Amino acid sequence: MSRMEGNGVGSVTATVPRRRYPNVTADFRTFAALTVAGFRRYATYRQATFAGAFTNTVFGFLKCYVLLAVAAGAGAAVAGYDAPRLATFVWVGQGLLAVVLLWGWTDLADRIRTGDVVADLLRPVDPVVTYLATDVGRAGHAVLTRMLPPVVVGPLFFEVYVPHRWPTVPLFVASVALATLICFCCRFLVNATGYWLLDVRGPMMLWAFVSGVLSGLYFPLRFLPDWLVGPLWVLTPLPSLFQTPLDVLVEVDPVPRQLTLVGIQAAWAAGLLALCRVVQLRAERRLVVQGG
Repeated sequence: MSRMEGNGVGSVTATVPRRRYPNVTADFRTFAALTVAGFRRYATYRQATFAGAFTNTVFGFLKCYVLLAVAAGAGAAVAGYDAPRLATFVWVGQGLLAVVLLWGWTDLADRIRTGDVVADLLRPVDPVVTYLATDVGRAGHAVLTRMLPPVVVGPLFFEVYVPHRWPTVPLFVASVALATLICFCCRFLVNATGYWLLDVRGPMMLWAFVSGVLSGLYFPLRFLPDWLVGPLWVLTPLPSLFQTPLDVLVEVDPVPRQLTLVGIQAAWAAGLLALCRVVQLRAERRLVVQGG
């Protein structure tokens, strides 16, 4: 259903009904097919993948030397991190950067700007599910091609920390998966501001700055004062993007606290995914399309 506004811009509302009751088998097959398509899409960018892995590895050396210099200047462990833990924090973090993917995703915003998002709304698959499945495929490709090189190169030049507790590995895998989901939701919400603003450069720049500083990407957040780190961890999803997975891996906390941190991630993931759905439903009620 559509109508013309007084300024000649069309107001388009999605009219294709979606199933009221889910079909688990069909939904799983659809999600799996979209995930595979996302993996294949990013697998075609071989030169960009190689360049990205090389760049992350080079910056890994720079960050590692800087943080090790901080630890050496302190003369002992800093905020629970000794030199091997810091090296692991840096190199695994460099690998996670492409998996979690803080920046560089503007697919939804671009389609809103051009009006192509109308085609997405006319499909029977929810746009949130479509973009999420594609992002899962992208993350899977990044694990194999962008995460492994820094993780392999780092131990060749630095002493790294190897987890000693058996629950750490499954907790780390779960934490990385939740971090990827949380970051997707954040990127989706930033892109979705285009439904109302049309130009998302402002929100994108704000997200790029805040997410890089407060997620643990540049330095461990535990270097900050305790009165700031605690509220930041609980009241925002940003530490769940990098700090939580890396802290779980280097075992700076006992197992109960590790479980608590992953539980906080799960809560943020559920809440943000529900928020993405609410925002998408609000946008579908009335979408103004420019240029078409």
